[in-house]
Amino acid sequence: MTGDAATQEAQDAAAPGRVVAVRGPVLDIAFQPPLPEVNEAILVSGDGLTVAAEVQGHLDERTVRAIALQPTQGLWRGAVANRTGQPVMAPVGNGVLGRLVNMMGDAADDGPPFPPDIPRRAIHHAAPAMSEQSGSSALFETGIKVIDLLAPLAQGGKAAMFGGAGVGKTVLVMELIHAMVAGYDGISVFAGVGERCREGHEMLNEMRATGVLDQTVLVYGQMNEPPGTRWRVPLTAMTIAEYFRDEQARNVLLLMDNVFRFVQAGAEVSGLLGRKPSRVGYQPTLETEVADLQERIASLGAASVTAIEAVYVPADDFTDPAVGAISSHVDSMVVLSRQLASEGIYPAIDPIATTSVLLDPLVVGPEHAEVAGRVREVIEHYIELKDVIALLGVEELGREERLSVGRARRLQRFLTQPFFVAAAFSGQQGRSVALKDTIAGCREILNGGCDDWDEGDLYMIGTLEEAREKHAARAKTGSTGGVERREGAVS
Repeated sequence: MTGDAATQEAQDAAAPGRVVAVRGPVLDIAFQPPLPEVNEAILVSGDGLTVAAEVQGHLDERTVRAIALQPTQGLWRGAVANRTGQPVMAPVGNGVLGRLVNMMGDAADDGPPFPPDIPRRAIHHAAPAMSEQSGSSALFETGIKVIDLLAPLAQGGKAAMFGGAGVGKTVLVMELIHAMVAGYDGISVFAGVGERCREGHEMLNEMRATGVLDQTVLVYGQMNEPPGTRWRVPLTAMTIAEYFRDEQARNVLLLMDNVFRFVQAGAEVSGLLGRKPSRVGYQPTLETEVADLQERIASLGAASVTAIEAVYVPADDFTDPAVGAISSHVDSMVVLSRQLASEGIYPAIDPIATTSVLLDPLVVGPEHAEVAGRVREVIEHYIELKDVIALLGVEELGREERLSVGRARRLQRFLTQPFFVAAAFSGQQGRSVALKDTIAGCREILNGGCDDWDEGDLYMIGTLEEAREKHAARAKTGSTGGVERREGAVS
């Protein structure tokens, strides 16, 4: 190529483009070749308005189609579009600790804007190679009995909380934040995907009150923002987490609420770009988009990124393609049950459907694995007998089965506990229970040590010692705990 041709190409590459069509958040922009690359950020401006967009495809030799990352009200055909030559860049490093940022990396709290020299990283980044990753079976104790027993979490692993609307996903994630962040030696990054502004405000104030905000970064894309923004929020949060893992060799706890809204935003973007929908109306790139995000969550050397994700299950349908795509990437799968929530069992975690690849004698130890297996077996047998009990009454069962049903009901109640984040609503102080106490309590119930205790003594407590004290007090007063006994007689 001659010098004049090279100079002309450089001038064309630097020349601004012009918006030729605006269809909601979808912008068609004409440029001189060479065109901006896919995923490159474009700044469209005019009359004091600046809108960031991300290139999603090349329509022809001179036109790109981009998705807006900010509201497009006020944009017009002919508006000037400037290339940036790079993807969206997120601020990283110690400067973002204790701050709430939006998807574009701008400060969204009441603090000062970030300085111009703050380090930044591209939000699009390939997952680390398999040969670079390191595995870990070190357990994360959460203090939540049913999770520690039946779905243990691993440092450097991925855990997801699946549930329909109103069964307690966000409360459970908030409790995990409370339980783990305060005693966690590392950085915490929270991604609020399609969150309500109220939830973000509450979380910011709570973290300030508990004194853990200085080691936390909050990244929010609210539900009233364009789909492109909600679609890219997890990538911004992931980029911040990766920096602390790679550059500072620090462990990172990544919390996401709600990953389904990430998929939902991707489906909106796909429809806006004119792609044909796939199963149940989802985008044809569903599996790829989920994998691109989830595979970036990994451990490198001595540092790890541990992910805890809330996942909305539409219409309580666990066969939904989005739920299946997300569940195939997680190590621990916590399933919330609407039936248990309606019975007042909180956290409403289904002990049968909840699983973890770590629940192995070689990882958690033989005692833990054996007790967890027996707990599942006893509760599952009780569920099988529920229809018989409802029709004929518990008295029609044999003696061994009546004992088994009683123990299953006591186990269900023992695995409930009051949460710290719900204390204002429940009126009960939260409890955190060590794993060894959970195992010891379940073993005693399974072995018949609590057969003559009232079920109410085991409801919403911490360790079994609390129930023992309640049982002793009840024995002195002669109280029978009638509500629990009547419930037991009919169910």
